[in-house]
Amino acid sequence: MTVELLTSEDGARAWIEKTFAPTPLQWEQLDRFAAMLVVENDQQNLIAASTIPTLWVRHIADSAQLLSLDTDDDGLWVDLGSGAGLPGLVIAILRDRPMLLVESRKLRCEFLRTVAADLGLKHVDVAEMPLERVETRAASIISARAFAPLDKLIALSTRFSTESTRWLLPKGRNAVKELALLPQAWQRMFHVEQSRTDAESQILVGEGQIGAKQRGKR
Repeated sequence: MTVELLTSEDGARAWIEKTFAPTPLQWEQLDRFAAMLVVENDQQNLIAASTIPTLWVRHIADSAQLLSLDTDDDGLWVDLGSGAGLPGLVIAILRDRPMLLVESRKLRCEFLRTVAADLGLKHVDVAEMPLERVETRAASIISARAFAPLDKLIALSTRFSTESTRWLLPKGRNAVKELALLPQAWQRMFHVEQSRTDAESQILVGEGQIGAKQRGKR
């Protein structure tokens, strides 16, 4: 199926409206988050400055598209290496479900907590620590945007997965290459979706749990 690319800020906002029908409060929260992100970017490098003019396409809609690949479960969503809150905070604005943002860098965690408090996102928790130290919890969704190479990402996070877990992993232009380097048992978990924000970028969508036996198979 051909995916219509989002190429303008107005187009990104229109797609979000059509796909998720945000309430006036949610629109206010999205706008407030976008503004806070731009201001904080002067203090710490959260996003590339060159992407600010296309913030809604490159970051807000790019994050929101993962929600359109969700199964509409209300279980825990774990976002790895949340950084600027992309995609985690965008998802948390559009969906009232438990959200765990995992981020090891102090300043980024302070920003995530500030935004969550400012926007009243009480369903958001921030784990300020390396993923290896985060207490194991069963996740309905595991997402990661520029967190780690695919094999390392899966190895570190598989303990959060169950047989019904969905993995939503934007992998840019290297998605297929990274997937091809995985053991066959891991490859079979995933299929590839086209990104709505970049014709050359793709999202790896996985289903299920990787067990100890699978880790050793190639």
